[in-house]
Amino acid sequence: MYRTLLGRRSAAILVSVTAMAALPSVTAVAAPAQAQPCVQKVTVVNNAGFVLSWAPTTRTGEQSAPTDDYPINQTRVIDLSTTAWPKGTDVRPYVDAVGGTKEFGSSYVSYCNNGQTATYTVTGTTFDYAVTRLT
Repeated sequence: MYRTLLGRRSAAILVSVTAMAALPSVTAVAAPAQAQPCVQKVTVVNNAGFVLSWAPTTRTGEQSAPTDDYPINQTRVIDLSTTAWPKGTDVRPYVDAVGGTKEFGSSYVSYCNNGQTATYTVTGTTFDYAVTRLT
C-alpha cells in the first residue's frame, strides 16, 4: 500500500511539474515614455576620423532618407518635419561609417514642430566609434 501511495504521489507531482512547464511565460513590458527633449531638427557633427552619413531612425526601425557622405569637421541637419512621421515619434541617428560599421545614437529624442535642435557628435575610428547626444 505504501508503494502505491508513493507511486500516486510521484505521478501527481510529475503531472504538476509538467503542467507548470507547459504554461507560457508572460512578462509585462511597459511602453517606453516619450523621449526627451522634443525637437524638430537633428544635427550630427562629424568629429571622427572617417567619412560618414546618417539617417534618422525610429524605435520601430523606420528610416528617413540619409544624408550625403561628409568628412570630419562638418555637420548635417535633418528637419524631421520633412519626414512622414507624426509628431511624438521617437528618433535617433543611425550613422554609417564609410568603409566601417554602423552605430545608433546614444539616445532618442521626440519629434515636435518647435524649431529646436538635438545635436549628436560622432567620435572615434571607423570600427570603434560613439554617437553621443550633446543637447
